[in-house]
Amino acid sequence: MSSNDKYHLPAGSTAAPPFRTVVTPETAGWGYSGLRVLELAPGQAQEIDTGDAETLVLPLDGDCTVTVDGHEFAVTGRRSVFTRVTDFVYLPRDARAVVSSGSGGRFALPSARCERRLAPRYCPAEDVPVELRGAGQSSRQVNNFCTPGTLDADRLIACEVLTPGSNWSSYPPHKHDEATATECELEEIYYFEVAEGPHGPGIGYQRVYGTEDRPIDVFAEVRSEDTVLIPHGWHGPSMAAPGYDLYYLNVMAGPGQERAWRICDDPAHGWVRQTWADQDTDRRLPLTSTEERGEQER
Repeated sequence: MSSNDKYHLPAGSTAAPPFRTVVTPETAGWGYSGLRVLELAPGQAQEIDTGDAETLVLPLDGDCTVTVDGHEFAVTGRRSVFTRVTDFVYLPRDARAVVSSGSGGRFALPSARCERRLAPRYCPAEDVPVELRGAGQSSRQVNNFCTPGTLDADRLIACEVLTPGSNWSSYPPHKHDEATATECELEEIYYFEVAEGPHGPGIGYQRVYGTEDRPIDVFAEVRSEDTVLIPHGWHGPSMAAPGYDLYYLNVMAGPGQERAWRICDDPAHGWVRQTWADQDTDRRLPLTSTEERGEQER
């Protein structure tokens, strides 16, 4: 089995209805990070058992109501990942929740095995920090909805990245697979959505490569609902093909006691950051905000 076959999971390849995508620590071969994507028909409800993992309910498209521990949270959601920064719900470990949707939709459930049981809560879109990172054709938007300093969690780190067509993100290539003063050991999931073009689905590309002592070699053409697993190694760039905006959801967790996101650039390519000082941020950014926008506005 090649690295591409093992770590690039095409859309539908892990489906277990009502979940369109299922990645668990067991199926990924690691210890902490997980992701399910729940699909609900209009009027449908689904019970969710979080088990030993804190979990988020993050709309990809559609709205929902989440009931957990005697609380009921109404989530406005969005028409698609390319139209709005969304609100979401945090579910603690050892919880039984019900997710229901009057209009139907798809809902990402990023998760991380953890020890502490925190309180469930509703998280408004207006509280999500939107960061414009990079410059020129390395410009991208990062929605830091579940990063250290933004949302209190035990182990889970998650964010959304939107990359305009023709741009590169997750660049320079970087890694976080060692516990050092400048790096954290974090398993990572990339879940992709690609904007459609006038004649059908769009495409993007993802690169992952290893160090001499820990080889991994992935170069994948990605489409909507594809997933790439990154147990270790340098990852990036994530490439948005011309004409197709690229979205990915990052889900990270690891064994360290400190919940932190520290990375190390590939020393062969880290110099690129120094070139950004003389470049403007791509004027197409931000692609989304808390205001819903039409697909035709992109």
